[in-house]
Amino acid sequence: MILKIRKNIDFMGMRKVTLSLSLVMVVVSLGLLGFKGLNLGIDFTGGNLAQVEFSHPVGVAEVREVLAEAGQGQAVIQAYSDNEVLIRMSSFDDKAAQEVLSALRSRFGEVEVLRLEKVGPVAGAQLRQQAAVALIIALGGILIYITVRFRFRFAVVSVIALIHDTIITLGAFSLLGREVSLPFIAAVLTIVGYSLNDTIVVFDRIRENWRGLRQRGMVALVNSSINETLSRTVNTSLTTLFPVATLFLWGGPVIANFALALLIGIVAGTYSSVCIAGALLGEWYLRSPEKA
Repeated sequence: MILKIRKNIDFMGMRKVTLSLSLVMVVVSLGLLGFKGLNLGIDFTGGNLAQVEFSHPVGVAEVREVLAEAGQGQAVIQAYSDNEVLIRMSSFDDKAAQEVLSALRSRFGEVEVLRLEKVGPVAGAQLRQQAAVALIIALGGILIYITVRFRFRFAVVSVIALIHDTIITLGAFSLLGREVSLPFIAAVLTIVGYSLNDTIVVFDRIRENWRGLRQRGMVALVNSSINETLSRTVNTSLTTLFPVATLFLWGGPVIANFALALLIGIVAGTYSSVCIAGALLGEWYLRSPEKA
């Protein structure tokens, strides 16, 4: 389905409302992150590892069903063979591990425990620090690239939009109490790339129309540029949104949080590309004009 949006929407006229709304969402998200925090999964906290062998072939889906009934639905399950699996559970409690083993025996009969031990986090403090450094370097690279390709102000606004989308996604996960694992980090990085692409499309049209800045004024130029790319932005977002929504609804618990992060990020990224990036750029030029 291709939507053709021809209405001339006054995005710049709504900029105070949209910017205020975004500011509120960012502040609330930061508040949630500060006071409630994130529900970190086993990748960040560690937990129990159990390697078990069944007397007959058992599917991973069957094992996950039993674990979900025992309160370990987010456990990481890896099949070694038809009748042997490795289970990583987020709880450090030995009692919880024993309850899981009892549930497996009740469902599948004889279960031999080959290994049962506590394990540390996959994403330790050093890895998280390295990830933060990599993100800072990536944002710096984006600033340099967009400054060279467009203008410095375009680059700053693009990075602000990326930070906006990331904080809102983190805040939503904090509010919902959804588990944060390594796939969630992959989803956030995907959101950054998606949002940046959408923003650059809008800014590319603004650059094409830049020669008419003196005649039309900044408000009219930004409005027309956003409207000219609006159909493309909306259609791209819907094309991406529908498959991701399908993954979230029917993909199972393993990828549910990954898909949810993408859903939130796509909506936030589309919103920031259309309503925030252009508004920030226009407001900046209105307050501090620059030569055309």
